[in-house]
Amino acid sequence: MASVSSLQPSLGSPLDYVAIQVQSRTISPKRKEKSSAPATRASEMTSRHRPPPSPAAGPLENDDLLSEILLRLPPQPSSLPRASAVCTRWRSLASDPGFCRRFRIHHRRNLPLLGFFENSLGRSFIPALEAPNRVPPGRFSLQPGDSDPIPFRCIGCRHGLVLVFDLRRLYLVWDPVTGHQHRLACPPGFDPEGSTVNGAVLRAGPDVQHFQVVLVAAGDDDRKQRRVFACVYSSETGGWGNVTSTPIESEVPNVLPIAVDTVPAVLVGRSLYWLLKGSSSSHSPFNAEKQIIEFDLEKQKLAVIRMPGAADVFLGRVTVVQEDGGGLGFLIVKDLTAQAQLWKRKMDSDGVGSWELKRTIDLNKLLSLNLEKHIGIIRFAEDNNLLVLPTVFGLFTVQLQSLQYKKLSGYNKFCHLHPFESVYIAETGIGGGHGAPDLLQNT
Repeated sequence: MASVSSLQPSLGSPLDYVAIQVQSRTISPKRKEKSSAPATRASEMTSRHRPPPSPAAGPLENDDLLSEILLRLPPQPSSLPRASAVCTRWRSLASDPGFCRRFRIHHRRNLPLLGFFENSLGRSFIPALEAPNRVPPGRFSLQPGDSDPIPFRCIGCRHGLVLVFDLRRLYLVWDPVTGHQHRLACPPGFDPEGSTVNGAVLRAGPDVQHFQVVLVAAGDDDRKQRRVFACVYSSETGGWGNVTSTPIESEVPNVLPIAVDTVPAVLVGRSLYWLLKGSSSSHSPFNAEKQIIEFDLEKQKLAVIRMPGAADVFLGRVTVVQEDGGGLGFLIVKDLTAQAQLWKRKMDSDGVGSWELKRTIDLNKLLSLNLEKHIGIIRFAEDNNLLVLPTVFGLFTVQLQSLQYKKLSGYNKFCHLHPFESVYIAETGIGGGHGAPDLLQNT
């Protein structure tokens, strides 16, 4: 464990820099001195009778300024535990529930990728960070609390929450950092014939208290017409909303299966997106056509967007992404060439959308590997704009804007992964609960 003295900020450290920045915003500018000689002499005479001013308190001695400094520490798991080890006063500030809530809100647009959950949601967590920020695999362990274990699977992660589904058609919203669980029954009437249900969870806003769950399914309505269905749960109201739907305009005959793919949803702006698959046969992993389901969270409206023919690849090699400018895009990886193509959605002046190929990334050249036919099911970590690439050579992440890549150690198998991005600073992780001691031992 690092000594307390080694954790104390030194001259020129980031803490000192932030302290100067905060202090500079709180000091009023000096007023211009008058050139009047009598006023100067009077001031000199008055100052002879004044006691010497007490030394100003340093920025680290002021609780408000210190809180502002700690608030600007990087959102890494070891940041606040290390700061809390400096002294009792720092620990008191860093473990305050109100401060922890502010810290999460402050870094809500800068969430680190802590690791991954497997689709089957086993008892272990796959960490993505190195020590001292590496979260131990057993730290985020789901304990359903039932006497009879029920098989369950992960549907998706977002905003530090995990959405889980079990065979009893129950949904569970789980916060791995705090351990909080919220169980939901399937919404009434949300059971389209022959449907496959997918979903997503998200925070309702910057406040961490409330969340929403959106379920989507594709199937037949009462008239045997193919439609996409959606329903939203709000923790603020404590109930499900009305089921909404939209027809699917498909070239695939109705006798062939069509379903929402199990690929996790991607949030772009204020809309959620899923892949819609319709195969040429019930056993084929290839699509006769590919489409994207859009659910507008503000308008509570569904739409189906057709993808170009270039997307005709194995489903596991396609993922919706957020384009650099904040718009909708998708990425495909070609098996034989390991070429990653990034496509962008464009809208013309009449509101008609089209797709254009924006960039091609040679993954073999970038990673210096021969990846032909050796790529697993790709994923997208939306907060970090990362392509998650499982291969026989290990698990890689590629930042789509900078093309910086990283190989994650200790992972050598193919499976369906769900990126988990969150600020790991829960009150239990600092103030006498789980987390902080283990992280400090890795320093």
